[in-house]
Amino acid sequence: VMDMVFNHTFSSGLAEDSVLDKIVPGYYYRLDSDGQVTNSSCCSDTASERWMMEKLMRDALDSWRTIFHIDGFRFDLMNLHSLSTMKRLRDHTREQDPSSLFYGEAWPFGSLLERDSDAFVQTKAYGQSIGVFNDRIRDALRGGTTDSKEKSDQGLVTGLFYDFNHEPANRNTPVDMRAQRDKLLWLTDVVSIGMAGNLRDFPLRDARGNWVTGGQIQFHGGPVGYAAGPEDTVNYVSAHDGYTLWDALQAKLPFHSSWREPATVPVQERVDRQILALGIVAFSQGIPFFDAGSEILRSKSGDQNSYDSGDWFNRLDWSLQENNWGRGLPPEFTNPEDWPFWRPRLAAPELAVRPADIARTENAFLEMLKVRRSSPLFRLRTGEEIKKRVRFLNSELGAMQKPGLIVMQISDEGKDLDPHWRRLLVAVNVTNEEIIFPVQGYWTRLHGNASTKVLDGSQLQLPPRTISVWGEEQ
Repeated sequence: VMDMVFNHTFSSGLAEDSVLDKIVPGYYYRLDSDGQVTNSSCCSDTASERWMMEKLMRDALDSWRTIFHIDGFRFDLMNLHSLSTMKRLRDHTREQDPSSLFYGEAWPFGSLLERDSDAFVQTKAYGQSIGVFNDRIRDALRGGTTDSKEKSDQGLVTGLFYDFNHEPANRNTPVDMRAQRDKLLWLTDVVSIGMAGNLRDFPLRDARGNWVTGGQIQFHGGPVGYAAGPEDTVNYVSAHDGYTLWDALQAKLPFHSSWREPATVPVQERVDRQILALGIVAFSQGIPFFDAGSEILRSKSGDQNSYDSGDWFNRLDWSLQENNWGRGLPPEFTNPEDWPFWRPRLAAPELAVRPADIARTENAFLEMLKVRRSSPLFRLRTGEEIKKRVRFLNSELGAMQKPGLIVMQISDEGKDLDPHWRRLLVAVNVTNEEIIFPVQGYWTRLHGNASTKVLDGSQLQLPPRTISVWGEEQ
């Protein structure tokens, strides 16, 4: 897969590094009402709505595919291209190779959206077979957004309700615990829709006991569900932009350098939560995406924008001896005003990981990938299949459900997809307490630690901070 950054160039006009304006001045770039090049992408925005710019994109895709045998294309800031353009590029490329993967960023902003409703934003992904990054599940799991000002906001796997951090930088988490509980249940609905492929039409009984669809649940000022099928969404919990998953956990889970409460969350529990977050993505319907190094607790020492930070902050230690945490304060030019927050954390020995912690995370990650690969039930191909086979047993309790618990069932009772497993269960317990959940059937544990058990043939014993997978044979 190659990153296709067609939305901007480093410079334009007569600048030394400019190219396109020196070919046809003023043609390849989007201009504002004053005739100036727009730069909503951070640099000079190209104008893919112009035919020769679209042809440049099409010819480049042909070259990558035929000469370099590239299988997939990840479009940077796809929201600066139109849906019409992306559909033509998709159709042209898949005429040559039907298996070509198309996906990208489709955030609701930019110079094209300001003037053209055809801009490819997330809600335009429905039925296009072009995956878009699902920030709904990312932010519901982590809390806040990728904005460094929200670095201590808590979400489903980072302590909301059950591990409140009482951190001054936590700006959007209510102090009232009842309000936190309600928010946790709402985020559980958001994550559940994401695990069901983020389908717009997926039915779910929400935390208030009402039957709704993915498109009726609101998040970030828009619908949670926007996909028609699993190919329309890319589920993830971290990417190259923003904090690594490990650094987000370090920022969001309770930390105090004195005797004050709440106590600092031990590093082993932080590792549990890293595995938990990765597992939710791994066992979700749709396209799973993992940031390089998230399986080995990769840290950038709090650097939230490391594009120009060099190997000192971007290093990956494949010897698995350390994870790059505590390399020093993150560069000030991309992390303004963050030093007082990160200084005590980066210096705290109790937040440093050991090689054993890294190995445990990697082993759990590889096992989860093997389990996902072992059954086609984890990789349903259409939205109709997902709606037919996936249900959330916890949400069927409505307002009586346990906060912090997700139990997803995937069914093959027709025996037409998986010759071995009749049903699969994915059980998620994000809380710090053991949960007992009633189930019917004869279940075999496919993933999960040894203390995860079936009691009396009718109850799942789910330890704190765990994700487990269970199968019932045909």
